[in-house]
Amino acid sequence: MERRTYLATLGAGALAGLAGCTAFGNAEYDIGMTANGFTPETYEASVGETVVWRNTSSRGHTVTAYENAIPDDAEYFASGGYETEEAARDAWHNDFGGNIDVQDTYQHTFEVAGEYNYVCIPHERGGMVGVVVVTDDRTS
Repeated sequence: MERRTYLATLGAGALAGLAGCTAFGNAEYDIGMTANGFTPETYEASVGETVVWRNTSSRGHTVTAYENAIPDDAEYFASGGYETEEAARDAWHNDFGGNIDVQDTYQHTFEVAGEYNYVCIPHERGGMVGVVVVTDDRTS
């Protein structure tokens, strides 16, 4: 067999063997992050559920709740553990505080039913926003 034909056949077989594989395997998370979006953009959870975000892109991201767009009695959440939206934004702009590196995760447990709107601070202008809709299954 000619060397080029052999190498081409070998390369095609190797690629076929990798079909369907991802670079990082089958990691467990609820919401992924692309270059400029959350997937899914809307996620449904139950009261008491812990939601896990994973940075599945090659860029740094944040998960930052819009303080005025979560239920009144809900605990504020932001990657980096900031207690207010202003603190999270200041930290990002000062030293990239709250950054979730590639393949890292952030998680939050939702204890109050309602809609929780959140954003990735560095990609907000590009439309990287999401919502977690939390329902109380105990009242159904």
